[in-house]
Amino acid sequence: MKLILITTPTYFVEEDKIITKLFEEGLDILHLRKPETAPVYAERLLTLIPEKYRKRIVVHGHFYLKEEYKLKGIHLNQRNPMPPMDYSGHLSTSCHSLEEIKLQKKKFDYMFLSPIYDSISKPDYNSAFSPEQIRKAAKEGIIDKKVIALGGINEQNILEIKDYGFGGAAIIGGLWNKFDPNFDNNYQPLIEHFKKLKKLAD
Repeated sequence: MKLILITTPTYFVEEDKIITKLFEEGLDILHLRKPETAPVYAERLLTLIPEKYRKRIVVHGHFYLKEEYKLKGIHLNQRNPMPPMDYSGHLSTSCHSLEEIKLQKKKFDYMFLSPIYDSISKPDYNSAFSPEQIRKAAKEGIIDKKVIALGGINEQNILEIKDYGFGGAAIIGGLWNKFDPNFDNNYQPLIEHFKKLKKLAD
């Protein structure tokens, strides 16, 4: 099962080093999501990440970066709902209902479905699906390898995500809450935690 990491919404010192180390440890895909930030910061971050890993990065905005830095693709959401004219290449999107998944599946390489569990990174963003609904959707072929679970995923429930038949798990708080850029100088515990998650996802 794919393990996808979504960045924190703001930039921080040594972010490039952490991301590079996570790729070295087997991170499948990184989603660069920094809403309401200037593209110059994204460019700086991408410049600091080794070229060989950039093809595993998907951007949530400033779509010109995809071609400029030879990235994996772009991600559509409410903020950026349309791809650029004549865009071809990897395309993913965010969905919040099984109905959306059914309607959109043919257009995308994969889709995030959220929130599966209560969010770790967003307070009061609670699970929208019961285990019964998820199992039924998997049985009906709505949830399959093209659907990535998002929302509240951590080491306690990642095996359940695998068992449900999702194609991957997207993580935000389940990893970033192991590191506070304002206080922590050592990001090794975050790397160790990632290795644990990766092992479970594989």
